[in-house]
Amino acid sequence: MTAAMSQTRRRRMPGLRRRLFGAVAVAAAWSVGFSGTAPSAVAADVQSKQWYLSAMQAAEMWKTATGEGIKIAVIDTGVNSSTPSLEGQVLKGLDATGAEGEETDDYEGHGTTMAELIAGTGKGGGLKGLAPGAKIIPMRVAGAKWQTTETLNPHDTSDAIRAAADSDAKIISMSFGNDFASDREEEAVKYAQSKGKLFFASVGNEAKNGNPERYPAAYAEVVGVSSADREGKVAEYSQNGRTVDIAAPGNDIPYWCDATFKSYCDGDGGTSAATAIASASAALLWSAHPDWTANQVLNVLFDTASRDWEKGTLSKYLGHGLIRPSMNILKGKGTPGAADVSPLTKEKTPGSAGSAAPSASASSQPEKSEKADDAAMAGSSTEKNDGSQLGLILGGVAVVLVLGVGGFLFARRRRTA
Repeated sequence: MTAAMSQTRRRRMPGLRRRLFGAVAVAAAWSVGFSGTAPSAVAADVQSKQWYLSAMQAAEMWKTATGEGIKIAVIDTGVNSSTPSLEGQVLKGLDATGAEGEETDDYEGHGTTMAELIAGTGKGGGLKGLAPGAKIIPMRVAGAKWQTTETLNPHDTSDAIRAAADSDAKIISMSFGNDFASDREEEAVKYAQSKGKLFFASVGNEAKNGNPERYPAAYAEVVGVSSADREGKVAEYSQNGRTVDIAAPGNDIPYWCDATFKSYCDGDGGTSAATAIASASAALLWSAHPDWTANQVLNVLFDTASRDWEKGTLSKYLGHGLIRPSMNILKGKGTPGAADVSPLTKEKTPGSAGSAAPSASASSQPEKSEKADDAAMAGSSTEKNDGSQLGLILGGVAVVLVLGVGGFLFARRRRTA
């Protein structure tokens, strides 16, 4: 794929909030099931292209933790439960669109890709999830192409978040964003926190197009995920600022080409894939430490992130740094801190009762509104004083972090009622 093609693919979908089904540009159909076995084009080498699995020492971590017992709500375009990699991995969820179809009718392929990156088994040569023992609860919301359709639910995202909060999911993963804050959505986010959920959302792929803040990533209770490249550098298009809390791999990760589910495509992933991989990382930690709260899981992810700047000071490009679940799972590093104190806001949180007893204090983390600039320039890595490049080291392995799932970071826009 040429650079020009990559740019086109990455920005093909301008907004997930513009309603779906009418004429989805990427998908020819919205409810096409996966029939039969995976075509050879699908199975040939898609897993060999998941470079980050070896870089993150996934096989070694799976000997200890696979995400078993952890359920993740994926709020997206739906999740096709019939792909070989997701057979038996998808539970009952919610279609919040108010349109024809169910939560397992993925009208574009994006939600299914995210689910496979999180919990895919790799069966049939499909994508292998970083947390293959986890289960997916799909929450389907309407996308850009349905914006003008009046029969759809105008509060689908907020309703999906609340449904996820009321579900058995411990983690909520949203690989898209909206340009505008919404009181209703923010209340749903706070409700999810009160229910003890850990919420990840992508910060956006529009750093070169105004770098707007995206919601829900910008809400204080949500973990904003940026994307970094194979050398540990922030992706040039990954949005930056106070919304960034952590970075994860994303680039050169295969994705379902469209809603026909006939083949995977190559291309940039953006912060969509990065968010899915961050969510899967949290699932691995939580399955290894089932008595921890969301606060403690997140605190360890922040504590063990790779960075070459002072701990407790956040990069506006990479947040706390590059995610490294193996540092805890394989090496036992990371301080969980207080069970009832959020590492995002440093405030006590509801919904933490019955979990592990708080430690003396949580690791000191600045609030989102207090994030400090770092020496890194947008599109480049932070560098050590000697000028050497910061690589992502996962248990001694130099990691390559890259951008997120091709053409799929959705800059969502608020619908008019």
